[in-house]
Amino acid sequence: MIVKFLGTGSAWQIPEYSCHCRICQTMRQLGELRTRTAIFVQTGQENILIDCGPDIKWQMNTCHIPRPDAVLITHEHGDHYLGLDDLLSFRRSVNAAVWTPIPVYASAETFKQIDLRFGYLFPDTLEKRLVEPGAGLLGLKTSVVPIRTFHGQTATGSLGYVLTEVGPQGRIFRLAYTSDFSKITGQTEFLSQIDLFIIQSNWLHEPLENRPNHMSLQNALEYIKEWRPKRVYLIHISDQDRVTGDPWNELPKKYPAKAPLAHPVTGRPYPVPTCQVEWQSLADQISQDFNLGIPVTVTYDGLTVDSNTI
Repeated sequence: MIVKFLGTGSAWQIPEYSCHCRICQTMRQLGELRTRTAIFVQTGQENILIDCGPDIKWQMNTCHIPRPDAVLITHEHGDHYLGLDDLLSFRRSVNAAVWTPIPVYASAETFKQIDLRFGYLFPDTLEKRLVEPGAGLLGLKTSVVPIRTFHGQTATGSLGYVLTEVGPQGRIFRLAYTSDFSKITGQTEFLSQIDLFIIQSNWLHEPLENRPNHMSLQNALEYIKEWRPKRVYLIHISDQDRVTGDPWNELPKKYPAKAPLAHPVTGRPYPVPTCQVEWQSLADQISQDFNLGIPVTVTYDGLTVDSNTI
């Protein structure tokens, strides 16, 4: 199984246009960019795109992505499905006699929004396939089970996905992808014995008020400790933490911490990272300080992970 991280940022990309906060300024100076979160999974049997946001055309061009055999949509927020129209390019560039629609899997709640915006793509360009949490997806060669996640009342159809591949010599490899969420609601049995756990880290510190129902690294640690995956990959990094001394901390997008994630012995709060190097250094330090015994990788756009190396 090969996983390509097409995008690793939050709903507005980072650095955000016109923003002068410490995080955006630092990333801009370093030439770093996180586009909207999406991944492309190649299982050896088929190519699966998970989420298809407004950056998908740029991401496909940059990462040289072929036509997906299936698209899994996690929920009905625009940064996760507004790029579906760009998949029309695959249909426009082949002979009509050989074209077959691309299957799109999502919950009924999510399809209500997709139909309003992209109803014209069905059934000729895309094929609608409804999913139910806990029930394996039909029509795929790869075993995929959706799990219900909680992402607030504006995304009642929110799902994560667990993919299982049986490789050479019968080796079983399992990937769990949670997308946007603040908690898991059921089907936790599917999250045991995970090899690669891709989990949202919208914040470092859990905010005082988690209005958008996103996951912080602080809370993600509890899930990591509970399920003990072999490796962890952090996605959906944002610029919404407050950086000490930043004069832009009072922007509407900046959330004060509830009780900052702190060193388990000294009680000293961890500093908010402003770029990829700082994020990875911090993840390594936290993994060591909390005795996780699990490698934690902070993803970046274009990162490719091969299961044969795990």
